[in-house]
Formats: sequence, structure tokens, C-alpha cells
Amino acid sequence: MDGTVLVADDDRTIRTVLTQALTRAGCKVHATSSLMTLMRWVEEGKGDLVISDVVMPDGNGLEALPRIGEMRPGLPVIVISAQNTIMTAIQAAEAEAYDYLPKPFDLPDLMKRAARALETKRRAPAPRQAGAGEANDDLPLVGRTPQMQALYRLVARVMNTDLPVLITGESGTGKSLIARAIHDFSDRRTLPFVTATAGELEGMDGPSTLLARARGGSILFDEVSDLHDEAQARIVRMLDGLGDNAPRVMASSQTDLMRRMEAGAFRQDLFYRLGGVTIAVPSLRERVDDIPLLADHFLARAERDGLPLRRFAEDAMDLVRAYSWPGNVRQLENTVRRLVVTNSEEVITRAEVEQVLGNQPEIEPLVGGGDGEKLSASVAKHLRRYFDLHGGVLPPPGLYQRILREVELPLIEIALDATGGNQAKCADLLGINRNTLRKKITDLDIRVTRRRKLM
Repeated sequence: MDGTVLVADDDRTIRTVLTQALTRAGCKVHATSSLMTLMRWVEEGKGDLVISDVVMPDGNGLEALPRIGEMRPGLPVIVISAQNTIMTAIQAAEAEAYDYLPKPFDLPDLMKRAARALETKRRAPAPRQAGAGEANDDLPLVGRTPQMQALYRLVARVMNTDLPVLITGESGTGKSLIARAIHDFSDRRTLPFVTATAGELEGMDGPSTLLARARGGSILFDEVSDLHDEAQARIVRMLDGLGDNAPRVMASSQTDLMRRMEAGAFRQDLFYRLGGVTIAVPSLRERVDDIPLLADHFLARAERDGLPLRRFAEDAMDLVRAYSWPGNVRQLENTVRRLVVTNSEEVITRAEVEQVLGNQPEIEPLVGGGDGEKLSASVAKHLRRYFDLHGGVLPPPGLYQRILREVELPLIEIALDATGGNQAKCADLLGINRNTLRKKITDLDIRVTRRRKLM
């Protein structure tokens, strides 16, 4: 690796580590804790690469990027930041940063990116558009884990393309928030964002009315796998007829669309029209280290809403981290808010968390081990793993009801889907009283959508 690297960070340890690593790699390094000094070096023509923090004692590294681009077109800038939200990645992309890395960063990874930056001439920067960063930055898309940082970078790269986007992930992971962020930080931000429903696709004029509402903005087909075949066909015809001033098309799904397509439950032509870019949103179980960040985010939001200021005791947060969160971010947010409301003491104790989580599902969604595996075998495998995860300590009391709830919820949801939301038919199918079904729908917070079922 050859070249001169300008390092700007107010953390002396980071400056020392980067200086040593880059020097050993063959680079000359100028390091500073001052943004003003960095800008003077850039203006003087020094450096072939800039590695800069965002928050500096005398300024903001992101806000300095347009000026660096004006003074030195083609000078690559790698942004490093402890502000681990989607906003930072998007703002870095909008400001034409060469790359973005969260803190704490992986040093070998940063060195590889620095080597590529020194070898690749960056394209001339485009002027920053008015209104950038003006959209709501209070999105709970928070995280410093590698999974979330990769998601941030992908969102930043696709937001100003015309490719259709398919957003996949479990219920409660924030799929619709991702779609909204792609729209709100894109060139279409001043145009409408429309979430399409099955009802809006009905009739001969349904698709055209939908397009008229979008006016070249963005259309999201939320949980597209739930749409019946007729609605899917209308979407295909609508997409095939798009002309000039077409809207950005996005779709979300918590089910595996490819498997549904292979099983004949989802149209193949629609699957390939929606899958330009697929963004997989990780579950909370896949990014446990983000749980404390999200919990703090929701505590701060509750305080802004006028609720008491609270914080988690260390052992209480350990329990929150250990919980499997089958409802993902949405369930975490509701749980934190409940903990804030139900007690006025500043510290949230482990006993409070145990009491709240004891009334909620404790295990992950059941997943079969193969097409030929019986449900009982799958459940047994899952439960053994669940007990093993507790390291010899018994799970919280009430396990029987929690297990039944985990099985009951998808059973009722699938039965309702099979009967087109007709509760009388669903109750008959399940062999239970209709009033019992209604109570379970309420208790399990199941959304019922009535539609015509062709079966």
C-alpha cells in the first residue's frame, strides 16, 4: 500500500493505532485531532486518502465532506463514526464519502478498504441536494452489529436507484421502516409514499388509481405474500404497463417468497419483478449486542413523550439480552414502554423484567428441521435447545402456557389465512367454539383480514 493518509480523530488511541498500522503497510501518515487542521492539509494538497471521524471538537466530519470534494475532487474519504444509526450511513453516502465504517471497527477490514481507496479514483462528487437529512431521524433502525451496518450500507447504495426492492424479515423487525427510509432519503423524498392494500388493487381502475396516488414517488406492497392470486396478477399487469414517471416499487414479506413460489403459492412472474434488490432485515436474536442500544433508544423516546426517566439495572439488562424476542423490535419497544409506565422508580430491576417477560412468549418461532420431519420432533429439538441455552438453570415459571402460545399463534394465523379470514369457517376447521376463537384472536393480538378465498 502506497500513499499519504490524513487521519482525523479526537481519540488518541485510534490515531495511534491507525498511524502504526498504515505506516507498517507502507503509507505516510499525518494525524490530527482537529478538523480545522485536516481541512488546512487538504487545501494545501496533502494526502491521497482521508480517514475522518464524524464528531470532532471543532466541527463535524460529515459536514466537511462537500467542501473537501470542492477543494480536492477525487480525494477519497473514509468516514468512521460511533454514531451507529442508519442516518450516519445515509448522510455519508449523500455526502459522497468513499466508504463508511462504524466504531469499534475491525482494523484489517479498514486496512483493506483503505488500500482499495488508494488504488481507485473516486468519481467526481455530485452537489448535495437540498433537503438532505431533513427527514425524521428518529427511526428505531439502531445498531452497531455487523449485520445492521451491512444493512445500512446497502440501503444507502440502493436508495437513489430505480431497482425494485424486496425487504424480508420476521414480523416486528422494521421492514416498513426500511422502505420508508429508502424513500425519505432518496431523490423522491418530496413525492408521495404509498402503502398499497389488497383493496386498492380491486377493480379495473384499482392499479391506475394507485399509480395516480403515488405520482412518481414510491409504492410499498406490504406483506406481499398475503395477497391472493388475483391481486398478484393485477400487480404484474400494473408493473408491465409502467412508463415514464413510474414510481419506485418496493415490497415486504415475512415469509420466504421463493419457497412459496416453488410451492405454487406465489406467482413466479411477480417474484422476479419484485426481486431487483433483496434486503434481509435481521431478527433481534441475530444481533443481540444491539438490544441495549435499542432499549436505551426506547427509554429516551418514552422520556420525550413525558414519561418518567428510567434505566435498566445491569442484571435486568442481562435478562433482556438473554430473551429470544420472537416479536423482535416491536415487542422490545412495547416491553420497554410497559416497564416505564408500570413503576416510577428510576432503576428497572430484574424482578420487573421477569414479571413482564413471564407473560410473553419466551422461545423462538418453531422451525422444522426438514420437509419430512414431524412437528413433534421439531418441537422436541427446539425445546432441548431452549433448555440448553439456560446453562443448567431452569427457565422462568409458566413454561407450559408459553409453549402453547407459541404453537397456538401460527396455527390460528394460518387457519385464518386458509379460510380467507372467515372466523366461522376457521373455528369449524380448528374444532373450537367461535367465541373461543374470538377470545384467542384478541389475546394473541392477531390481525384478521377478510378476503375471498378461491378454495
